[in-house]
Amino acid sequence: MSKKIIKTKGEWLEVLTEEQFRVARNHGTEPAFSGRLDKHWAKGVYRCICCDHALFSSDAKFDSGSGWPSFFAPIDEGNIGKTVDSSFFMRRTEVHCERCDAHLGHVFPDGPQPTGLRYCINSASLDFIDKK
Repeated sequence: MSKKIIKTKGEWLEVLTEEQFRVARNHGTEPAFSGRLDKHWAKGVYRCICCDHALFSSDAKFDSGSGWPSFFAPIDEGNIGKTVDSSFFMRRTEVHCERCDAHLGHVFPDGPQPTGLRYCINSASLDFIDKK
């Protein structure tokens, strides 16, 4: 496990846009089909916008039709944390970056094989690094 990254609100605001802060630090959600990475199919690695932790590979990305980037597995299960989210009168599993606790999105049990999972992730929580 990597060392936790802890910053103040002011420190996060110095490195994130307002939208990135709203989503990643305040557990927000971007509107469906609005994120820059929803229909993004280049090969590479999706990293945490807050701390640059490697989270998802393009090899695990699929088009779920949900309007958010979707993955069937993280690069490493240890890079993703999970908590129960009971907001909006629903019970869901929230996923966050294990290193800095950035809100990423949610995971659902309706994805493709081999895992059967759908990590539904906000583009605002991710950065993308092309595979060279």
